[in-house]
Amino acid sequence: MGEIGTSDVNILEDIAQLLDKPGQTYRVIIHTLTKLNYEPALDRIRQFINDLDPLIASAAITSVCRFSKDYSQMGKVIVMLQHQNVLARRLSIQDLIDARYYNAIPDIARCPVSLVFRLRGIRMLAEAGMKSEEITFEMIQPPLEQTIRDHPDDLGLVHSYETTPDLTVLVRTLYETDFGKCYLASKTILDHYADTAASALLANYEEEVKSDYGAHFHVIKLLGWLKYAPAYDLLLEALHNLQPQYQKSRAAAAIALGELGVSKAIPVLKATLSSKNWVLKYATLMALEKLGCRDGHEIALNDSDWLIQAKAQLQSTLIN
Repeated sequence: MGEIGTSDVNILEDIAQLLDKPGQTYRVIIHTLTKLNYEPALDRIRQFINDLDPLIASAAITSVCRFSKDYSQMGKVIVMLQHQNVLARRLSIQDLIDARYYNAIPDIARCPVSLVFRLRGIRMLAEAGMKSEEITFEMIQPPLEQTIRDHPDDLGLVHSYETTPDLTVLVRTLYETDFGKCYLASKTILDHYADTAASALLANYEEEVKSDYGAHFHVIKLLGWLKYAPAYDLLLEALHNLQPQYQKSRAAAAIALGELGVSKAIPVLKATLSSKNWVLKYATLMALEKLGCRDGHEIALNDSDWLIQAKAQLQSTLIN
């Protein structure tokens, strides 16, 4: 119902009355009522802000915030960004979007989930906040670029190791579906195995890594952080991979090419600015900056995507 949408007061009230019944999916109900802007349900929603289920409480706090502009409890939602459960972390980003809580953008950037979820949250909040003139591009640029860069040192990691695992174990961890664990493994590889990691990362590349888009994404990034020059051709291959599930890897490859510091990548990167993938284009502009290219922004000054245009225009202002 939340996705379809309705303004029928009778239907909305029927949904709200479910909050008074035991055993309901309260989070879904609260989220739906909030999305459909049914403010008469506010008092009934308010009773859930201290619910024992943190996901229900988070949705209720978000709704109260949205309807009453009372942000006093939003710290409890921010805390959820560091929850041990990956689903809880993802849902907390959705709650912050629903609350239109723009102050949370830097916290979202540090949340250890896939950058897809973080970028969605940052972009949606930025669009709403800039439309209402409550925030500016300059305010969201640092956390946005931190997220696209996606270095594990910039994240608030929620997992830890009692002892440093073997490199083989860490490489296998890159296949986990909980990206929080992947980021911890990446950080540990960079901190403890920088001299030997590249060969281990590439050992099963053709047989395994290349067919697992999650692991592929992390390996591509790591090769950049390790500044492993022999991976240049492999990074180019990732940059040009048009398969839908590998779009994250394309942006990661752009960042990695910037980290390699090889000037011959500049024309290749410039060519990707014609892509429709906004994350790839933004990552490319960042990589071109890293490589000292001072005219890459000119190609993107009139880009159809407002974030790319804003980035290019700001670069142009700084250079000129």
